[in-house]
Amino acid sequence: MLIDFVPTVGGVSLAEAPAFKKAPGGAPANVAVGITRMGGSSAFIGKVGADEFGYMLADILKQNNVDTSGMRFDTSARTALAFVTLRADGEREFLFFRNPSADMLLQESELDRNLLKQARIFHYGSISLIDEPCKSAHIAAMSIAKSSGCILSYDPNLRLALWPSSEAARKGIMSIWDQADVIKISEDEVTFLTGGDDPYDDNVVLKKLFHPNLKLLIVTEGSKGCRYYTKEFKGRVSGVKVKPVDTTGAGDAFVSGILYSIASDQTIFQDEKSLRKALYFGNVCGAITVTERGAIPSLPTKEAVLQFLLEAALIHQT
Repeated sequence: MLIDFVPTVGGVSLAEAPAFKKAPGGAPANVAVGITRMGGSSAFIGKVGADEFGYMLADILKQNNVDTSGMRFDTSARTALAFVTLRADGEREFLFFRNPSADMLLQESELDRNLLKQARIFHYGSISLIDEPCKSAHIAAMSIAKSSGCILSYDPNLRLALWPSSEAARKGIMSIWDQADVIKISEDEVTFLTGGDDPYDDNVVLKKLFHPNLKLLIVTEGSKGCRYYTKEFKGRVSGVKVKPVDTTGAGDAFVSGILYSIASDQTIFQDEKSLRKALYFGNVCGAITVTERGAIPSLPTKEAVLQFLLEAALIHQT
């Protein structure tokens, strides 16, 4: 979890930005909040600095009903910062300050094992695999969760600028690939991980990225929707058209919607109709999020999603 500094005006480069506004960030934390907005229960495990920003982040999670008992505060390193700008096309440009930041210093001995054992789903990214000691803590947490019967959910969330090289990123992301039950990747990540193959070719995805232990592989295509692959079936679910203001957190909102559905009903891996419904629900979560600025403030409640679905159904009927 980190602080994002976002320009006060849209469509400018970092250098052109007249001023910045701080916002809580970090994909797994966004997902944790997304789950509680839906009415689910979630906890966040990670490390921030024992500084004003670190305490602020912990408070934001608490205000959003996320269990923070697994958070740790480092007295020797600062909370991570990222300057993020939204270009004119709504896409993002990043500049990170992590040398080293507190999140990289989470140790295996600091993991709250009981918290991990209580979970139904353990969700993680790949940024925590870049540096030690965090990498070992991450792998240990996966192992504890797996042995407790957790569903392991992985969103690599590629941030190339943070890895030593493209090759290190590819290798690092793939090093834990075969352990996940659910994986969500973007079309760009398919191209990156396969070394430039066509992200829309089902054979590429199934041959290079699907593995025997996988219950569900999702490839997101932004506003166009997503594709899904299981051992039994594959298909695509169309997206939802909205006017985008800020794409930050859209993927995390989508993941929250899917994980909330999986936690509620684990038979969706075998039932294509229910899975398609859950994926469309996730698409709506993502769509609502892009209509407002910032990730956490714009994550939708379950009521907002149901209201959106109801209005869409009414428009469809007329």
